[in-house]
Amino acid sequence: MLNSRLEKFRRHLREAPTYEMWKAAALELDFLEGNVEWKEETPSELYHYELIYERLSHLRQFHEKHEYDKLRRALREGLHHDLGNMGNPALYTRSRVGTKHLIEEYINQVCESLAFICDKPIPGFDNAAKLRFFRDTLTSYGRPAMLLSGGATLGTFHLGVVKALWGRGLLPSTIAGSSVGAIVAGVLGTHTDAEIPELFEPEGHDLNAWKWHGLLKGLRGEGFMDQKQLRANLKANMGDHTFEEAFERTGRSINISVSPVRTNQKTRLLCGYTSPYLMVWSAALASAAVPGIYPPVTLMKKDLNGAALPYLPRLKFVDGSVVSDLPIERLKHLYDVDFTIVSQTNPHVVPFLNRKSAEEKLSLLKIPLHVLKAEMRFHGMGAFDYLRKRVRPEVMRQISGHLYTIMAQRYSGDVTIAPHYTWRHYTQMMSNPSPEFFRQMILEGERATWPKIAMIRSQAKIAKTLERCIARTKDSMGSHKGDLRLVSASDQVK
Repeated sequence: MLNSRLEKFRRHLREAPTYEMWKAAALELDFLEGNVEWKEETPSELYHYELIYERLSHLRQFHEKHEYDKLRRALREGLHHDLGNMGNPALYTRSRVGTKHLIEEYINQVCESLAFICDKPIPGFDNAAKLRFFRDTLTSYGRPAMLLSGGATLGTFHLGVVKALWGRGLLPSTIAGSSVGAIVAGVLGTHTDAEIPELFEPEGHDLNAWKWHGLLKGLRGEGFMDQKQLRANLKANMGDHTFEEAFERTGRSINISVSPVRTNQKTRLLCGYTSPYLMVWSAALASAAVPGIYPPVTLMKKDLNGAALPYLPRLKFVDGSVVSDLPIERLKHLYDVDFTIVSQTNPHVVPFLNRKSAEEKLSLLKIPLHVLKAEMRFHGMGAFDYLRKRVRPEVMRQISGHLYTIMAQRYSGDVTIAPHYTWRHYTQMMSNPSPEFFRQMILEGERATWPKIAMIRSQAKIAKTLERCIARTKDSMGSHKGDLRLVSASDQVK
């Protein structure tokens, strides 16, 4: 009887069309599998529960007694995104919904106390002091960022991930993308909160990005696909906004990776800090210029009068995922990012991602295989590094360089969300998606994200609360000037 009920709800879990239905089935499974008791049991070797309990008790006491100075000091010196190892992935694999209740209570209390300080008039602690407090605390605590990989048409999966996070109020305000990920980031960064729900339906997009250019043109280096078609598609979906204009419109900080054609140039992360007057569609076009499929791109910017003209006219750029699919380190420097959510759809990466549970022990029999893989990667990188610097002709040097960067890159984040590909996915990779395929990929993205919601919420909720406190404090001061680091992307963490 128990086995039949378990199988019933596992089927509901696999086939759920909405998060609410998925969560209902997941909660039933947690009950049947004994995970409810596990969440209620505070002690565990997986985290420092005594430390978290102590912090929670102090915050509650200071909050309830309105001891503002003590509460402020406790928040300022005690916040850490991994306090007591509460970010341990093993804490989010035992249960399908949520984790230890102590962790959830602590996070909720922190957010309530931050909002309390933000909204309550406090003698001797004016809005200017509050703004400094929240900014300093957010810089210390760190914020989440979302990174979207390449993957051609399969990148429509990213929109499903975005939808799942948006619906829970967990979509980071800092978003980076490469190749098709740059296109999705550009679309998100140029659409307001009110417009976002339209993006989850095929009718909200121009889906005609691919157009065959011709074999001879491809062989001549002009690209096998028509870049004019892609350019028109991007402009239709993003408009002519610059990075600066896009941020002022939406409050989202978008970042797009591009790779140089010339050997004496390095990869660039284009964003409101590094290239504020560059047009977003132009950056996305360059990031999507897969070598051989599309020709290199000259970036375009706006001048003082709003006219379009070339940006760095002597340089051309191509596919951002070639060298920097996930620019994690650069984001850390620019935005104080301390937690990364990666949506990974690259067809050459997804089959090799490690999907094992964090609780799964490494078998001694598998150690030689892991050592062999590490050695092959190390020596392969060394060989391709040597060839990319010395081999001739030029085409072989470029191929060696691409292979080196593919092997050297990191393709995962603190949370990595990826599809399960079948042969049918690969057949759709370089074609305009039908409305049916679009909806299918959206749902696949959602379903892949729902099991990660608990961990993302634990890591992102405090940072999102701090961002909202900063925005509300600035509003109360009458300041509406944009700040690329501090504006939140949504109104509520659910």
